[in-house]
Amino acid sequence: MAQALNTKSNPPTRIFKSVCPHDCPSACGLEVQLDANGKIAKVHGGRQHSYTDGVICAKVSRYSERIYHPDRVTVPLRRVGEKGAGKFTEISWEEALDEITQRFGGVAEQYGSEAVWLYYFAGTMGLLMRDGINRLARAKGYSGMYGTICVNPAWTGFMAGTGLIAGVDPREMALSDCVVLWGTNPVNTQVNVMRHALKARKTRNAKILHVDVYHNATSKQADMALIIKPGTDAALACAVMHILFRDGYADLDYLDSYTDCPDALRDHLTTKTPTWASEITGLSIDEIEAFAKLIGSTPRSYFRLGYGFTRQRNGTVNMHAALSIAAVLGAWKYEGGGAFHNNTNIYRWNKTLIEGLDMDAPARMLDQSRIGEILCGDTAALRGGGPVRAMLIQNTNPAVVAPDTNKVLEGLRRDDLFLVVHEQFMTETAALADIVLPATMFLEHDDLYQGGGHQHIMLGQKIVDAPGVCRSNHEVISELGKRLGGSHAGFEMAENDVLRHTLEGSKRPTLDKFVDDPWFDCQPDFNQSHFLDGFSFEDGKFRFSVDWKALLPSGYVSDDVLNTMPRLPDYWDVLESTSPETQFCLVTAPARHFLNSSFTETKTSRRLEGRPCVMIHPLDADECNIADGSVCQIGNSRGQILIQAKYFEGVKRGVLVVESLWPNKSYIGGIGVNSLTGADPVAPVGGVAFHDNAVWIEAHDG
Repeated sequence: MAQALNTKSNPPTRIFKSVCPHDCPSACGLEVQLDANGKIAKVHGGRQHSYTDGVICAKVSRYSERIYHPDRVTVPLRRVGEKGAGKFTEISWEEALDEITQRFGGVAEQYGSEAVWLYYFAGTMGLLMRDGINRLARAKGYSGMYGTICVNPAWTGFMAGTGLIAGVDPREMALSDCVVLWGTNPVNTQVNVMRHALKARKTRNAKILHVDVYHNATSKQADMALIIKPGTDAALACAVMHILFRDGYADLDYLDSYTDCPDALRDHLTTKTPTWASEITGLSIDEIEAFAKLIGSTPRSYFRLGYGFTRQRNGTVNMHAALSIAAVLGAWKYEGGGAFHNNTNIYRWNKTLIEGLDMDAPARMLDQSRIGEILCGDTAALRGGGPVRAMLIQNTNPAVVAPDTNKVLEGLRRDDLFLVVHEQFMTETAALADIVLPATMFLEHDDLYQGGGHQHIMLGQKIVDAPGVCRSNHEVISELGKRLGGSHAGFEMAENDVLRHTLEGSKRPTLDKFVDDPWFDCQPDFNQSHFLDGFSFEDGKFRFSVDWKALLPSGYVSDDVLNTMPRLPDYWDVLESTSPETQFCLVTAPARHFLNSSFTETKTSRRLEGRPCVMIHPLDADECNIADGSVCQIGNSRGQILIQAKYFEGVKRGVLVVESLWPNKSYIGGIGVNSLTGADPVAPVGGVAFHDNAVWIEAHDG
């Protein structure tokens, strides 16, 4: 491997600029301080990073706990004994790579190349380390992965209105008169969002409004918090737009110039009254009226629409409806007004070298979220092909994070599945592997990053050596590509050379410039960010009316479901049905001190999170004879778990909330909350409804 980019001699105490790699849109700029021994001493938010603004979450500030954790995997391991027994023996890299090459080659020869599936996600968010695995899939004709766990419903709903996954500069929250935080709990998950919202309050006396399904740390800081029933966002949004038209707050000139069918929308909303929405959302009529009046009287309103929308079976429709409010209000016209969700479409990457886009596409694309069904042989999930018989997993822990845990574990435990996991820790997925490979962390390799929640391209450089014989994702993918007979320039290049050519091909500053200044601001200009030159459709109009069946990729959701999607903003009642046996809706919300399954291994984060618990309204608990702090049982047709009950009045009746994604082994019964989550694909292009699970709950006698 080529020498790391950082080669300069430095004084005893050194500070390097970097970027947080974890699966969070904030992608914070970091200042990493090394002590005199070259070890990480402190991690701070980048003070010169215009979005991070010196603030990062507490878990990342403690990163030395993670990188120097005594339980890191530092050598290649081979399973001995039965799969899942957790017994491994140390082997060399040569032995590991030889065995993988032999087994992958044998599977492809006997069953066809599509029997090998490469599976990954955003645990290491850099472009090269995350996406380079696709180059191997293309080079060998393996099954590729269609990513669905994280973003699809929310992104699709936003794009349905604007035509682009981009929006108002997120720094403009600080210039707003009203910041609407909807479907996000940034105090827990994106501290920079709250940073800019609080600036607006301090400097402009702006109001902060929060819409969520339970009272949380963000609600506590809001001027107005609306707690709605899960999946009812569109009903609230429609009632708000009804009031905007009714009371003269709608910007009719803007609507005529910038939207596709304002008259049809207005007629459609006639029946979407506060009374109608109150019955659906669980809000009072007064709450809905006050919320709409505050927005209506504040045209400079900034709608920060979060990832809660992507966790519901009707999340795409809900996102589009909430987004439509900004168009009815004409908020896009104002600095500090409009809407934002993610900036992924501003970067325009040429990832030919990284992903091998100059080669044929993978043999088939298998839905990431349906890994349990796929590995258990479901014909539809396999998209008409044969079984998966070999896998390489990087950057993710599906034994914990994927839905329908019991089925996932059943599939991963197959004796005829050859499983390779490239990981930093012995996760529950790694513990089921035949071969475990030791992986580097972000401060131990070079990579490029983009800020989904802001507008920066960032370089993260290697600043410390990895323990043991850890290798980066790129090293492993390139070596396997060559050993397996794949031919591509990306397999022959060191990581910094791939980065150099990627920047050049993407018409971005040179790698040398990023070494000198690793945080590059590429926010489009005001008119483009606010769509004042037109939205990203041929006619330049915002779309209230959406042809959902025309959105791609197709074929992952049945036409029977697609045909029921409302064309105009509306409440779409496709939430997981409840019956007398499953009367509760379970929401699995993100924790403050964990990030998905990352940081569950660090001592301080585990101490601060405490233990798995379910928040339940005291009146519901009383009816179920569940005492505060007692062990209860939650279940549905997919599985059941044992968990401690916690009385909590900040939810609607009939709603349960489990914060944090603890490992399965942290639960009393050894199985975690995603055993209750369905893997059925969310319309129109796939996804997982983590906040929409019908369950029963009862006291536990054991």
